[in-house]
Amino acid sequence: MSLVKIINDEAHFQAELAAASTKLVVADFTASWCGPCQRIAPVFQQLSVKYVNAVFLKIDVDKCQETAATQGVSAMPTFIFYRNRTKVDRLQGADATALENKIQQYYGVEESEDSESVGGHMDLLPFITKAQCECLNESDEHTLEHALTSDGGFLQSDCDEQLIISLAFNQAVKIHSIKIKAPVEKGPKNIRIFINQPRTLDFDQASSFNSVQDLEIKVEELDGSPVNLRYVKFQNVQNIQFFIKDNQEGGEITQIDHLAIIGSPINTTNMGDFKRVAGKKGESH
Repeated sequence: MSLVKIINDEAHFQAELAAASTKLVVADFTASWCGPCQRIAPVFQQLSVKYVNAVFLKIDVDKCQETAATQGVSAMPTFIFYRNRTKVDRLQGADATALENKIQQYYGVEESEDSESVGGHMDLLPFITKAQCECLNESDEHTLEHALTSDGGFLQSDCDEQLIISLAFNQAVKIHSIKIKAPVEKGPKNIRIFINQPRTLDFDQASSFNSVQDLEIKVEELDGSPVNLRYVKFQNVQNIQFFIKDNQEGGEITQIDHLAIIGSPINTTNMGDFKRVAGKKGESH
């Protein structure tokens, strides 16, 4: 059994990208004469069955030369990963482990039960660079990392109710809304939002600087419902910071079970990607 779709031409490729919407698309650029391509083909088929909420496409570079050239493919096999018709990553070579690792990195965020897509946008968790994220006044036992997934655990403030959460993205994104799950009494109430700061703000700066938007979270919005932002203000975001001033009942401890950032990557064009398909029939080793 295989769920891999064979692409016939550029129009077919673009139609499949559009139909996939926020689902992960894994495109295998292959060739009949490429030995490594043929060796990894059964693995690609198996992965299409294992990861049923992703879309797997196979593109023969000799039959679809326009698509291969436009996508910057010059050696086979090359695997390119897309969401929202946007290229998010690529992998060159027949490395089955690396291929599945990439799929796992970008798969399953918006397919989970409590993280459905919002107006064609998606959970931006795969684009968050966790090593560059920071949370001021977090508890040693209940850190920011716990709140970035819905797998259990939670973020909790330490000395008082205030928190500063700084999230960095690995590419520029547009942010449409946020989702917060938190206990009614300890959930955040007033939040100030900043973007593209050179470093994490301290609490004095977060209180005095001009924010991009201030939110007052209602109790009923602490169930993970989307809280819309002023989308026009969040069109090119490299990092975002949330200053949580207080919680719903004015207590000393603020808790967030899950924080999700909903949006989409900006479709940036790297002119270096636009290469002609290699004239010689070589293989990627």
